[in-house]
Amino acid sequence: MSKKIMVVDDSKAIRQSLIFTLKGHGYEVLEAANGVDALDLMKDNTIGLFISDVNMPEMDGIELLKRIKQDKDHKYTPVIMLTTESGRDMIEAGKEAGAKAWMIKPFQPEEIVSAVKKLFVVQ
Repeated sequence: MSKKIMVVDDSKAIRQSLIFTLKGHGYEVLEAANGVDALDLMKDNTIGLFISDVNMPEMDGIELLKRIKQDKDHKYTPVIMLTTESGRDMIEAGKEAGAKAWMIKPFQPEEIVSAVKKLFVVQ
């Protein structure tokens, strides 16, 4: 199992906060600013878990989630959606697309770490 996590968010501040938190718990972290960049990075890396925003330019998080689940090497890789979106319809769309968790920003670092640890155990 890879301890490599890909963080996908158009906010550099959010990416940096997640990277700092996750690296402090022993994870290797890759970052992408949108879904298109994430798919490019995914081609050359085995990712153990994705954390993605929903609202991003070029390709949103729901479309990225669908593409991850279509990839033969990552179709079973857990995805946490970390977003400001809290509407029932959006959460349902994420679950239908394959999200394993839906977390609302702003986030507490210990909550992210807890979710990551649970999902890596399940894998």
